[in-house]
Amino acid sequence: MNSLFVRFSPHRKRYIQIRNLLGFWPGNIRLYERAFTHSSVAREIKEGVKDSNERLEFLGDAVLGAIVARFLFVKFPYRDEGFLTEMRSRIVNRTYLNKLAIKIGLDKLIQYDASHRLYKSICGDTFEALIGAIYLDKGYSFTEKVILERIIRFHVDLDELEQQELNFKSRLINFVQRNRQSIVYDAREEIGSDGPKRYHVTLFIDEKPVAEGIGFSKKAAEQAASEQAWTILNSDERP
Repeated sequence: MNSLFVRFSPHRKRYIQIRNLLGFWPGNIRLYERAFTHSSVAREIKEGVKDSNERLEFLGDAVLGAIVARFLFVKFPYRDEGFLTEMRSRIVNRTYLNKLAIKIGLDKLIQYDASHRLYKSICGDTFEALIGAIYLDKGYSFTEKVILERIIRFHVDLDELEQQELNFKSRLINFVQRNRQSIVYDAREEIGSDGPKRYHVTLFIDEKPVAEGIGFSKKAAEQAASEQAWTILNSDERP
């Protein structure tokens, strides 16, 4: 990247932010601008379709999953498929990606409406969108290198993850059943009918709404709602 070009570019600030964040100069800066733009502030490019990061998020989710799967396959040559699947889930789940995004400072670059109800998931969503942007801009091998050397190497503690119990849905169901309460997961709407489908699940305990979750599958949305409910039930915010 020509330093003179960056110096006089109208996107100079964004170029430098990405360089500081990930250690490389971006090529197609518009991909990264889109990756940082949440739908709550995105412009409409045609009726019902916004120039937001949702499509990049969908792509980044798939790319990140493949890269993490290969990394774990090589890292743990003698562990079975069940262990590898669980470890991948622990790395790419929404809560962990939110934490990673904040840890590397990605939260400071996101353009969003602060009053938007999806704020808790915005950091993780943007992390995936950024992976999608890097993939389209630089290719798979470059993206893999960035994730392994800039993210996993410095910010992912595999030993700690291995000790975690992550299946919040199973944990929550057991908790509720022990207390003789009812639990219902209501998938009451789909988001993004003109783009990738995302499911919105509301979790009810004893017919009272306790938590909500969003994901590209009902299972992922249920897990997100379960985690939120588990946090609430084990805090001072209990309903």
